Amino acid sequence: MPDFHLFSNGPRPVAPFSHAVEDDGWVILTGQMPTDPAAPDAPLPHGIEAQTRRVMDNLALILRELGLDLSHVVQCRCFLTEFERDYAAFNDTYQSYFDPDRRPARTTVGVTALAVGALVEVDCIARRP
Repeated sequence: MPDFHLFSNGPRPVAPFSHAVEDDGWVILTGQMPTDPAAPDAPLPHGIEAQTRRVMDNLALILRELGLDLSHVVQCRCFLTEFERDYAAFNDTYQSYFDPDRRPARTTVGVTALAVGALVEVDCIARRP
């Protein structure tokens, strides 16, 4: 039976979901928005780099709550509202969160809109050792 996790110090959900669901060592993290867990009503960071950092930091926070870190991530899905404009800058920031020899599999797609007016959202799948 899966374990459903919602952490009080995690980012405030913008819809009815768990931060993560875990089953048989697999951990699926809900897509994270660039909201600040400490100030959920604050404006979003300006620009794709700052929003990407906040999204990745939010994913890392949830993983830490589960006793994991970004090195346990095996796959990411990334969503950009301004794909042509932001893809290169997103990549520059995103790749700084992973060891160059242990980058997860990834899909990145352009979308017309994201919740809370975000420029980026990333979800991921991690695996317990």
